[in-house]
Amino acid sequence: MSATDPADLGVTEALSLLDAGSLSSLELVEACLRRIAERDGTHSHEGDPDSINAWVRVYEEDAIAAAKRADEIPPGDRPPLHGVPVGLKDVYAVAGKPLTASSRALEDVPERDSEVWASLKAAGMILLGHLHTHEFTVGGTTDQVGNPWALDRTAGGSSGGSAAALAARMTPAATGTDTAGSLRIPSAMCGTSTIKPTSGTTSFRGAVPLAPSFDHAGPMARTLGECAALLAPITRLSGAPSEDGLRGKRLVLSPRLSLVDLDADVAAGFDSALGACRSLGAELVEVPAPAAELDVGGPYLSILFAELAAWHRRLADRRDLYRPALREWVEEGERQGTSAIDYWTAQIQRREDAYAWLDWFSEHSVDAVIEPTVPVVAWVRGAGYDHWGTDAELISLTSYWNWTGFPAASLPAGVGSASGLPVGVSLIGPEASDWELLGMAGALQAELGVPEPALEPAP
Repeated sequence: MSATDPADLGVTEALSLLDAGSLSSLELVEACLRRIAERDGTHSHEGDPDSINAWVRVYEEDAIAAAKRADEIPPGDRPPLHGVPVGLKDVYAVAGKPLTASSRALEDVPERDSEVWASLKAAGMILLGHLHTHEFTVGGTTDQVGNPWALDRTAGGSSGGSAAALAARMTPAATGTDTAGSLRIPSAMCGTSTIKPTSGTTSFRGAVPLAPSFDHAGPMARTLGECAALLAPITRLSGAPSEDGLRGKRLVLSPRLSLVDLDADVAAGFDSALGACRSLGAELVEVPAPAAELDVGGPYLSILFAELAAWHRRLADRRDLYRPALREWVEEGERQGTSAIDYWTAQIQRREDAYAWLDWFSEHSVDAVIEPTVPVVAWVRGAGYDHWGTDAELISLTSYWNWTGFPAASLPAGVGSASGLPVGVSLIGPEASDWELLGMAGALQAELGVPEPALEPAP
């Protein structure tokens, strides 16, 4: 195994070379830092039309020092992700480093690491820097970030900086968060991979929240196998991806597909994924929909508005620094003023829907639901920060699985022939099926492959 540039290595490839002693952590980190300098362009709040601008801040000196320390550790004493670089979404606290959630309104310098970063650091990872998010994660775009596939398109959101940095080969690994699709939407739009874990199985301590009832912390990488390597140190679920693949697995087309219209490229990618599942021995079955609400937009927003508005009270005196869309989101949450009764009615419905789905998985012996990750290809940059709610279409499929809390693995399903942009497919399983889901989705990924954009140096 070799690479002309170590920055092109994925997590698994890098670990193999590091373990073999044919690559040092310093060489790998320096290669990633060079790649960032070559391809990212500005590291700015606003971004610009000619830059990817995935990174808010790059910690070059710290990363080089950490790599040198890592190279001094004897092979037998090295942790599982020893020497592998990672970028953190700008909501994860790093002790002594700024934390801004890609907003001018937040200027924290935490004294303590977030638990996700503490776990990845203990596993041997080296921090390259913080990556852009949609402001305070409140949106399905990250409009200050350019999609490496086409700079005039959104990278998706809210973990858009993470997905863009992965697609542009600036880092082999990243973290994101997901409240309504923020891990999966950018992964689909940038041609990368992720898993939204089962709710509550990864810690959100030390991360800036959007709506704690729906927030999930999760890994992002180019492949699901690499996501699994990152998930292992941060999840409370022990295990590893199942090696059974898709042979004999019962898959059901999502009963929610009738609620959305698919772009032609998305529909074609989904058909390709279904064909691959069949060729791998999966059984695609039709069963009645579960006894659960399939369109939960109103109750979902009741919870989200209440929790969003409550957290943002602490920044009420800095609201003039918000982008217009975020300000409108917070003000709409305050205007609606969800009552305690309405809030808990929605939470009770959420629990009952999740129970209904669990019964459905069991009753029909379903291993996973399959659906497109996002019904559209990446939009032209700009719409996400204009007004609140403009990106509702982007979360039309993903947000439901935050409602149930079930794990969802997202992977590329090819590149659209009309748009030239990547599209994604997701497998969803019952709660705590994360490792089984990664095994099934990983087998599908091995069949479909991983697309790569043509990349040019930043101006």
